[in-house]
Amino acid sequence: MSAGHSVELEAIFGDYPLDQAFDEMREADGNVRPQYRALAETLASLPADELQRRKQSADLSFLTQGITFTVYGRDEGTERIFPYDLLPRLITAPEWDHIERGLTQRITALNLFLRDVYSDAKILADRVIPRELVYSCKHYRRQMRGLQVPRNVYIAVVGSDLLRLNTGEFVVLEDNLRVPSGVSYMLTNRRVMKRTFPQLFQSYGVRPIEHYAQLLLATLRSLAPEGRPEPNIVLLTPGVFNSAYFEHTYLARQMGIDLVEGRDLVTHDNMVYMRTTDGLKRVDVIYRRVDDDFSDPLVFRGDSALGCAGLFNAYRAGNVTVTNAFGTGLADDKAVYAYVPRMIRYYLNEDPILPNVETYLLSEDKARLHVLANLDKLVVKAVGESGGYGMLIGPHSTARQREEFARQIEAHPRNYIAQPTLDFSRAPCLIGSRLEPRHVDLRPYVLFGDKVNIVPGGLTRVALERGSLVVNSSQGGGSKDTWVLE
Repeated sequence: MSAGHSVELEAIFGDYPLDQAFDEMREADGNVRPQYRALAETLASLPADELQRRKQSADLSFLTQGITFTVYGRDEGTERIFPYDLLPRLITAPEWDHIERGLTQRITALNLFLRDVYSDAKILADRVIPRELVYSCKHYRRQMRGLQVPRNVYIAVVGSDLLRLNTGEFVVLEDNLRVPSGVSYMLTNRRVMKRTFPQLFQSYGVRPIEHYAQLLLATLRSLAPEGRPEPNIVLLTPGVFNSAYFEHTYLARQMGIDLVEGRDLVTHDNMVYMRTTDGLKRVDVIYRRVDDDFSDPLVFRGDSALGCAGLFNAYRAGNVTVTNAFGTGLADDKAVYAYVPRMIRYYLNEDPILPNVETYLLSEDKARLHVLANLDKLVVKAVGESGGYGMLIGPHSTARQREEFARQIEAHPRNYIAQPTLDFSRAPCLIGSRLEPRHVDLRPYVLFGDKVNIVPGGLTRVALERGSLVVNSSQGGGSKDTWVLE
């Protein structure tokens, strides 16, 4: 169709296929869902080349802002623009209310679990969760036993990954409690989107997310040690070679706090100080984007150059708050994840609002035999990995890959879990000049200080390759802006 010519909606959708997966924009009969009609009409009214022009403008905006992501192990170089789809994903107010209540319940139970396990361990004594599962987790930190954590908040920042099943129901795929990333892409997506579709954005009444950085800052401030009314807060980064370094610089700038590396910090008399041109300055709160293992070479990995020697002793003495707390990775172990519904019932005496995905624990003989016999149908994940690494997607795997995973499962069953291959929801994406469906998940960001705060939306991650189920940016996925409607 020639440039400037108005495109019919059917022409934009073309042969857009609908299958058993829930489609975010279209109902099973092909009709556009009510909340998407204004977006569909806007797309239909645009000249053929206008979407491409706006896409190029958005790409240029990402480039000039330096919004990049490091992809390890790729030949074409490490830095690339964070892949971004122009069409927003819409969530209605009732849907968001359900998600918000479910995530608030979940972070509350997970925090109580961490507090319990590192103190009285009642949940283990009551055999709700097997002791060996907790104590064999590589992220369990015995150094945290009996330690008083500021305000009893172990996890101040959480990014839980949600999927929508073909029933329309949201389920939790996993919880990211150590150093959840991606929130800077949520914020920059929104900035670009408001410029790309200004009138549409305004007419939809989209709930704001721009205050996230100030909410994060207030959360960190609320966790400062006693007697520090004007706490000095820093963001600790592994440095420029980390895949999420753009995010670290972005958040530090948005919050107006210093970005530091381990070499910028020094400890003295169980206090942490930051080196400045005016001398040493005491640090009260550290927003940590460095894994436990690399945080303090005196306590964890002795070969780490990324952390600060003596940090853990200062933390144990109560002179500095480090968030998220050490040892929180225990609760995002994918085998411990299987027990979160039991935690919710145990600590809160409530049924889970957001269910888990069915999970097979391969340390159980019956489950392991079933999984080994059905590797071609299931997804297998390493319990301590993230970012889409250490994963087998059975229907898309080769016989050789399945043999290798079978060997690893037989040798180390505790290190793996398996789940059904889920046909999770798809949303329309601009591929070339046509709309095509791609699988999406949702990572909302939950903050927990004196209360729970969740900005309305999150990072919708997109499996940009046709037919792919892998949304992780480290594995070639991208993202969309998420509009929660008033």
